[in-house]
Amino acid sequence: MRAHQIMTHSVATVAPDATILEAANIMLQRHVSGLPVVDAAGKLVGVVSEGDFIRRSEIGTQRKRGRWLKFLLGTGAAATDYVRENGRKVSEVMTADPITIAEDTTLEEIVKAMETNHVKRLPVIKDGKLVGIVSRANLLQAVAGLARDVPDPTADDDHIRRRIIAAIEKNDWSPFGLNVIVRDGIVHLSGVITDEGSRQASMVAAQNVAGVKKIHDHLCWVDTMSGMYLESPEDAELAKAG
Repeated sequence: MRAHQIMTHSVATVAPDATILEAANIMLQRHVSGLPVVDAAGKLVGVVSEGDFIRRSEIGTQRKRGRWLKFLLGTGAAATDYVRENGRKVSEVMTADPITIAEDTTLEEIVKAMETNHVKRLPVIKDGKLVGIVSRANLLQAVAGLARDVPDPTADDDHIRRRIIAAIEKNDWSPFGLNVIVRDGIVHLSGVITDEGSRQASMVAAQNVAGVKKIHDHLCWVDTMSGMYLESPEDAELAKAG
């Protein structure tokens, strides 16, 4: 199984000169824990994540080092900490030169890269441009579970997946971070919705694609005002059964 078969195509991004407030609001609205940072030319220049907002002067959580540690680390480390804790632009707090993968990277290679580099997401690059993202939190657990029982996706599965994504993403109600996994005609839909109507519309769009045998709903609902999060009814029932 390859990255292009599981990655999220429609990726929320942020510009390097955007403010950290803008980045934080996008992350809250889209219910994601990180954002690729893309410049005006479409080139990936970094990643900003929730971890970059932990040590901030606004909330009084700046890093506090003892006198001897400061002496050993030198002024460079203190200066770097100051920028990350007080900077106002995404470029000042982001992780530059992030680890990336290609569309044909295997699932095994993806998992290894995440574990080795201690990251939750990997941007997918083609011809120097961002074309998708693979998130550990949203995708790998479900995919790993499926992989034990069903053979790798066929060319027909890839075709079905592309048609479903095209049918859903062209609409205003398309879920944020939509991802579609197809195995032997069985479809798994995941992403974030802010209205239950989007769930039904997404299911109908997928049902209308030729070759679809069954659809599993993993779309989670999020209230954009409070941030309240509810998993899909299907996933909630599975959790109870487990």
